[in-house]
Amino acid sequence: MPPSRPRRPGRPVRAVRTTAAVALLLATAVACGDTGALRGAGATPTATSPARLWPSLSPAASPAYDFDEADTETVKGITVPGDDIHKVDPVAVVRAEIAAHPSDYEGAKAPYRGTGERIADCEKGGDRGACPVLKPYYRDLTGDGRDDLTLGFRLLPTKMTAVRVYTVEKHKLVQVMANDDAVSGVELAGHSVIIRSPSELAGYEYRVQWTWDADQKAMLLTHDEFLRTGSRKHGVRRATPAAPGALPSSSASPSATP
Repeated sequence: MPPSRPRRPGRPVRAVRTTAAVALLLATAVACGDTGALRGAGATPTATSPARLWPSLSPAASPAYDFDEADTETVKGITVPGDDIHKVDPVAVVRAEIAAHPSDYEGAKAPYRGTGERIADCEKGGDRGACPVLKPYYRDLTGDGRDDLTLGFRLLPTKMTAVRVYTVEKHKLVQVMANDDAVSGVELAGHSVIIRSPSELAGYEYRVQWTWDADQKAMLLTHDEFLRTGSRKHGVRRATPAAPGALPSSSASPSATP
């Protein structure tokens, strides 16, 4: 989330207002039985400046790993009637991803073959409980005044969940964020998507934050943290079931973000 703006220095206040304010504060302090004296907050730790290590080391010119920053993808075969993303069928969007990446979803050796097999259950007459597509959420994450689509679906037979964000650009549906992991929670805050994942270390979790960047026109990975929670007795990173709540059918009305 963007940092808060620094406060501007206040203008001088007239002496009469200052005197009245001081008198009021003193009266309040006496009424509450407080002497009004300053109280110490305890010892303050000594500030230390950061120490630069290996100053002679040549800086890297390119990243060692690809974190998929600023990757976007136009969803083929999906239309956006009236540029209203609410009218886009979430199941059709997942079907489009399956068609665009058959090596991930189709065939006996595909890592997420279960999703490709179970996507038919999302249609009318299928086993609704087996549908891998979760309930869609809508919120303006790009700041253009229009809702964007946050979509999740289970990556079967693994226990991972795919989290995607889509927006509308030039009458086309564009994927602006993709994250695959074991998921213990997802939150929307401002222009960010926060994803929590379990850790194999008890009492800790992984937390990543994707934030919309207007210059790149994509969601960027802005925070990657390993935090203490103290709430879990046994950590199991990438081994927890995906969040329940599959989309009943393609004809179901999407729910708005609470």
